[in-house]
Amino acid sequence: MKLASLREKSQEELVQEVNELTQELFKLRFRHATHQLEDNSQLREVKRNIARVKTILRERELEAQRKA
Repeated sequence: MKLASLREKSQEELVQEVNELTQELFKLRFRHATHQLEDNSQLREVKRNIARVKTILRERELEAQRKA
């Protein structure tokens, strides 16, 4: 997931993306707990993607506050 593609998305799309990634993280954690997850690096990647999206959302929030 590239930052440039995330920055092009609207606020609503980013919130939806966070929700989808959170659901995916839950599923991956469940598979990991039941020893069905073969590639543990997926957990790390999803967590990082969530952080990226939340960072962009926070940047936009701070920018809106500065303008006001």
